[in-house]
Order: sequence, then C-alpha cells, then structure tokens
Amino acid sequence: MKKTIKLSLIAASVLALTACNQEAKKEQAEVKLDTVAQQQAYGIGASVGNFLNKDLADKKEIGIELDQGLLIRGFEDALAGNAKIDEEKIREVLTALDTSVRTKQEELAKVEAEKSKAEGEKYLAENATKEGVTVTESGLQYEVITLGDGETPAATDVVKVHYKGTLLDGTEFDSSYSRNEPTTFPLNRVISGWTEGLQLMPVGSKYKFTIPADLAYGDRDLGKIPANSTLIFEVELLEIQNETEEADAE
Repeated sequence: MKKTIKLSLIAASVLALTACNQEAKKEQAEVKLDTVAQQQAYGIGASVGNFLNKDLADKKEIGIELDQGLLIRGFEDALAGNAKIDEEKIREVLTALDTSVRTKQEELAKVEAEKSKAEGEKYLAENATKEGVTVTESGLQYEVITLGDGETPAATDVVKVHYKGTLLDGTEFDSSYSRNEPTTFPLNRVISGWTEGLQLMPVGSKYKFTIPADLAYGDRDLGKIPANSTLIFEVELLEIQNETEEADAE
C-alpha cells in the first residue's frame, strides 16, 4: 500500500516537473549525456517516466483515467506550501484509489476466468468427437502422434521429456524445445493431467494432450496462463529415470 502511494506521488511529481519545464525543454535542443552524472540524472528521470507511462496506461485500460492537469496542480500547490488537502486526506484518497484499482482488476479477472471456462468446455466437447482422440475417465483427452516401444512410467518415476504448451488460441506459454533442453521431473509433482497422461506413454512416444482446467491449474491466474484455462501439450517421453539416478545427476 505504501509503495503504491509513494509511486503515485512520484508519478505526479514527474508530470509536474514536465509541465513546469516545458519552456526550458524547447530551448534545450540537445540532451547532453557525456558524463556519468548526466547519465545518472537522466536515467532516474527516464526510469520514473517509464513507470508513469505504464502506470497511467494500465489504469486507463481497466477504466480508471486520472486528470493529468490536476496531478500537476497538486504538485505545484504542495511545492508552494499551499496544498488544498492535508496529508491525512492525501493518504485516504490514494488508499481509496489503490482499492479501486484492485477491485477493477478482480472484476476483470473474474470475467476472463468465466470466459476461459466456457471456451474450454466448448473446445473439449468438440475435440472429443475428432478421429484419433481418446477421452479418459477423468476428462483428459489425448492423441497418439508417435507410438514408442519402451516401458511406461509409474507415477513415482522421474521422467525426461520434451514438450510444448499452448493455450486454445495457439499462444505458446512454455516449451523445452525453445530452450533446446529436455526437462526432467518426478511425475507425481506436476499437474494431474501430466501425471495421468504420461503414464499412458511408452518411452519413445509423442502424444498430444488436451487438459481440462481442473486437471491443470484450475482457477489460479498464472499470468501467461489465465484462470480456468484448458491447456494443450505436445509431449515426447524420452526416458524414465528413478529417484536415485536423478539425485546423482543433480
């Protein structure tokens, strides 16, 4: 909360300084950044300016648009020792602003979560009817792209895989292929859709999994993965390791 208030005050200050120095900027044809001190001073201003630009844009995106003229006036009045509201009121209104922002964000997140849930249910229903798609009792859907001839892992095994994960719209949120490095993990420590699905795969296989939200991350919003997201993974099972081998490898 204190951080939000502090950043809001910094943002207001930057706007005011920008306005107060407009004439000076017109006369200053070139910014000199020859010395370290000059670069440091400019860097501070640029850093705060970048924050302010993003902060105001983020607020506008969720329906909160601040009057920049009043931001500037508030700074000027306070600098002159003639602020129209006292410190207690300032804290009150900025705390209320912070609460409004959180409320708006929560409302929008709820709408997006409901949208993701509906889209996932529709996609799963349609995908289940496609040739080659198998639906398990839990609701996991899978397709065999390449069938290997190795052993199948148990839930307690450690496995090495290559994979790519995407949202329903094709947005890639994670990929071991992009990192050019397979991933190794205990099979019972990942999302339940993976724990179940990889136990169906012989080593050397490549499967496509369509994982309902309740077998993935549920109603958690993970940024790249919105709440209630149905996820699509292409997974290659490269090998099965045991816990001792994995510990030695580390």
